[in-house]
Amino acid sequence: MTGLRVAADKETGVAVVTLDRPDRLNAIDLGMRDELVDAWRELRFDDTVRAVVLTGAGERAFCTGLDRDAEVPQPDSPYMADDPLLHVGPKSNDLWKPVVAAVNGMACGGAFYLLGESDFLIADPAATFFDPHTTYGMVSAYESVLMAQVMPHGEAARTALMGTAERLSAERAHTIGLVTELTEPGGVLAAATAAAEVIAGYPAEGVQGTVRALWAAKESAVRQGFAQAPHLVSLGNLPLERQAGLFRSRQPGFRLR
Repeated sequence: MTGLRVAADKETGVAVVTLDRPDRLNAIDLGMRDELVDAWRELRFDDTVRAVVLTGAGERAFCTGLDRDAEVPQPDSPYMADDPLLHVGPKSNDLWKPVVAAVNGMACGGAFYLLGESDFLIADPAATFFDPHTTYGMVSAYESVLMAQVMPHGEAARTALMGTAERLSAERAHTIGLVTELTEPGGVLAAATAAAEVIAGYPAEGVQGTVRALWAAKESAVRQGFAQAPHLVSLGNLPLERQAGLFRSRQPGFRLR
């Protein structure tokens, strides 16, 4: 694997999946996307792994979504759209082992596919969350549907609509319940691994059934929201050249709340 690291500890039953493109702020290109899909599917069949920690390499970012340099061919039709990250998360690959996200640095845009399918989040105090879509003339569709399941509606709406002008601080994310624990600086991976080890020590059948039940409580809303997303993206996204122009002319700075 070139953009992903998977390390499984057979004694504790915990696997750590690391997005490993720190030079690109752990942005997901198509190669990493495919590696993630393969990793989730391999973990389904590894009975020595009973819990998973998902994190990003380096201190600057957990994940900044889809790599803007990735070549993503699209059908020339408003009725068909291929979202490259739609099946990048663990639940989308039928993995019902618990996934704890250890969030360090920036988590934005397409990172929400992964966070929205994690079971709970633990964050470094320097972690931030934001969604740049609207700034660049794009519809935040799938990401917003997922975030609306794990954040109060107003917070999800504000995060999606304010684009790059604001970032949600780790402290605020903890206050609203998006994040379940704030660690000491640099301690997020250890804290997430410790939690995963506790869960991995319980009988797998009960744990996996609980994960499946929790997801069942919201998957109907996710499915209905996703059904609308392709049309909203086709209608609302600006042409790629205009998106690129907005990206190049973006203003530096942001408000942290």
